[in-house]
Amino acid sequence: MTDLAGILADLRIPVVGAPMAGAAGGRLAAAITAGGGLGLIGVGNVATVDQVREQCGLADGQRVGIGLMCWSLPQNPALLDAALEVRPVVVSLSFGDPRPYLPKVHDAGAAVIAQVGTRAEALDALDAGVDGLVVRGAEGGGHGRGVVSTLPLLQQVLDLTDRPVLVGGGVGTARGLAAVLAAGAAAAWVGTPFAASAESLFRPELKEAVVAADTDQTVYTRAFDIAQRFDWPEIYGGRALANDFSDQWAERTDALEAAVTDELTAQIKQARVDADLSLAPVYAGESAGLVDRPRTAAEVLDDFASFRDHLRAAQRWLD
Repeated sequence: MTDLAGILADLRIPVVGAPMAGAAGGRLAAAITAGGGLGLIGVGNVATVDQVREQCGLADGQRVGIGLMCWSLPQNPALLDAALEVRPVVVSLSFGDPRPYLPKVHDAGAAVIAQVGTRAEALDALDAGVDGLVVRGAEGGGHGRGVVSTLPLLQQVLDLTDRPVLVGGGVGTARGLAAVLAAGAAAAWVGTPFAASAESLFRPELKEAVVAADTDQTVYTRAFDIAQRFDWPEIYGGRALANDFSDQWAERTDALEAAVTDELTAQIKQARVDADLSLAPVYAGESAGLVDRPRTAAEVLDDFASFRDHLRAAQRWLD
């Protein structure tokens, strides 16, 4: 089994950038790694081989990882081959069964991690033979399960395995990083603060919206995927900033499925192009409320660096 624990132990700051499709490109991944963490490039369900190669090229030779969606790989298996060309140290195989892809990734010398949102998913991923898990609670931004919050799931999964466990969902500051490390996590899996950073692929309007949002201004829903007719499995919704579209449809997904039209699909997709935030999804977690200013990826990591001060302060309970 690949030494994932060693890879994470070598990080100056135990933070891994979540592979957010549409936000985490090669430039962001390289900046996270250069800043002391480990950056991952996100490969979305509509990505092309050329786009993957382009983003990997922007990593500028830095040690990075890649994140892929298992449910969409059967339609475009060449995405995995393109991702492995950059010789990633870590590959995230999430949102589906990683078993068909594990041997190829391990043969390429990369460690495999899988994002899980329930105890049952964790057990299945461990049985598949992944090198580590990413516990992603319902607070997390983007796609994932929305049924268990981060802290209960982390405690549950840590009792299942001695393989490295990363944790995401609501970890947006040094305090949050210290909390999950104290519980036993190997590193934090951070998305939203990096999505709003200077190196993110997010449009400036989207970054500004994340900075302006509070912790209670996100919504977990399948509505955006239904409207765009994306084939995400039903168990995976997405957490995004609340807007006019989600106010109307987030809790009425059955009605939306019956009402969606070619015109609506085109309208939502065009809204993403135009950065029309009243309609377009801006995927972000509850930690958006902890992002209070524009920052570079290096500045995000510098703000995480004081996690040791919080761990030292907690030692008073050992006296």
